[in-house]
Amino acid sequence: MTDRIWLKSYPQGVPADIDTSAYTSLVALMEESFRKYAGKVAYSFMGKDITYAQTDSVSQAFAGYLQSLGLAKGDRVAIMMPNVPQYPVAVAAILRAGYVVVNVNPLYTPRELQHQLKDSGAKAIVIIENFASTLEKCIASTPIKHVVLCSMGDQLGLLKGALVNYVVRNVKKMVPAYTLPNAVRFNAAVAMGTKAPFKKPDIKADDVAVLQYTGGTTGVSKGAVLLHRNVIANVLQSEVWNQPVMAKVPANEQPTAVCALPLYHIFAFTVGMMLSMRTGGKLILIPNPRDIPAVLKELSKHTIHSLPAVNTLFNGWANHPDFNTVDWSHLKVSVGGGTAVQSAVAKLWFEKTGCPICEGYGLSETSPSASCNVVTATEYTGTIGVPLPSTYMKLLDDGGNEAPAGQAGEIAIKGPQVMAGYWQRPDETAKVMTADGFFKTGDVGMVDEKGFFRIVDRKKDMIIVSGFNVFPTELEDLVAQMPGVMECACVGVADAKSGEAVKLVIVRKDPALTEADVRAYCRENLTGYKQPKVVEFRDDLPKTPVGKILRRELRDK
Repeated sequence: MTDRIWLKSYPQGVPADIDTSAYTSLVALMEESFRKYAGKVAYSFMGKDITYAQTDSVSQAFAGYLQSLGLAKGDRVAIMMPNVPQYPVAVAAILRAGYVVVNVNPLYTPRELQHQLKDSGAKAIVIIENFASTLEKCIASTPIKHVVLCSMGDQLGLLKGALVNYVVRNVKKMVPAYTLPNAVRFNAAVAMGTKAPFKKPDIKADDVAVLQYTGGTTGVSKGAVLLHRNVIANVLQSEVWNQPVMAKVPANEQPTAVCALPLYHIFAFTVGMMLSMRTGGKLILIPNPRDIPAVLKELSKHTIHSLPAVNTLFNGWANHPDFNTVDWSHLKVSVGGGTAVQSAVAKLWFEKTGCPICEGYGLSETSPSASCNVVTATEYTGTIGVPLPSTYMKLLDDGGNEAPAGQAGEIAIKGPQVMAGYWQRPDETAKVMTADGFFKTGDVGMVDEKGFFRIVDRKKDMIIVSGFNVFPTELEDLVAQMPGVMECACVGVADAKSGEAVKLVIVRKDPALTEADVRAYCRENLTGYKQPKVVEFRDDLPKTPVGKILRRELRDK
């Protein structure tokens, strides 16, 4: 769709294209904000405000420490933490030192963590102590040489920090025992870094900034290679897209956003942390979004303008009895991403806040935002909106040609936010990139005459649980190794709470195998959102004449 019919649907003032050359690197973007907004609050966490100037000096010291380890430019450094202030500091430090950020889900099991550390070749990891026992179980078979250990209270000052750490460790018992003899504590690393010489590397727009891991159709997780310019482009695209409503924030109020989605997820990374940095905003860091009373109590202390979230969070919050303890009247933009927003949730949210949920669409491979509904709209459209500035989207038929008007096809995306490819997997990259530079998403969509796209099906058998990708092959490969299992298949089923849930169907080799056995095995090997909600035993699985399991039939029943 080279004629970009959707431009007519743009709100007034939103440009057709953005200038992606505005910054040479994410470091240039961050350092500009450190200077420009030095005295302003960058992050608010557990009642403590951290300024841009503080983030600047701590991240520079931490960058000096990382360089003192002898890492080479372009080396990968993993981050495995919830939303704590050390996360943005670590990101800024890793990028300033000339390295690549590898975002890791802190709830990964040792098996999942080992794969990602080996695949990325990460030589160092910044990890919160709550998950250190996971690292201990797999570190010997990874390239990790350096471990920096964080704790919940590191950035909260001496007294409050000590109190928070005591509660986390001894009252809530959230830190399982571990042994990592050579690990260095975060605050000690920062102190060492203040004495270490920091050498500013030459970072270019085409250097790799982030390896963002996405589930793989082959059951193996792949790293989407996001360059500095990819993430910069998406930050600038998101900024101009939100401008029509964010421009209404009074001049004396600092734009304030809620970061409830985990920062290891590209949506929170770009549209939360990096966009807030670019606009001089205050970002409220929420370490556990599922603790709804605690979240609402925290939000009641702030004036909130921007809230990126997923359907499950909007739903859980809006239905909570404490919802009205928060003043939602300043909210300008609620962006729904990660998974489809349900119409009932969108309706309830609008009724309760007066701010519509703007549904967007994107993937790890697109840094992530590719399309979004218009922020000035008040009606729920049920679409994924229109392509963002500088972005092209089209629908492809099975032959790779553009689908005729009015017909469904695979959504393909081209724009400055599209990844450079998959990390060290040219074969997988070739499967998803077209000759003319479009990324094939695996989602099947339709487009209307105004350029609004709608997803109608998925080409891949991916399951999306609360915005997180679950690839059936990974589960099937794992469960098939379990003693007592003859064969198995995994499908997504509709779920009122999480959009979709995982259903596992097993043919037993050993009739004594129980559902409890299967659940215990899955708990040990899979992070929470990948675990099956439904476990079903059958005598056989539906198959094609050549023996391929018919997942669709298992879904339909």
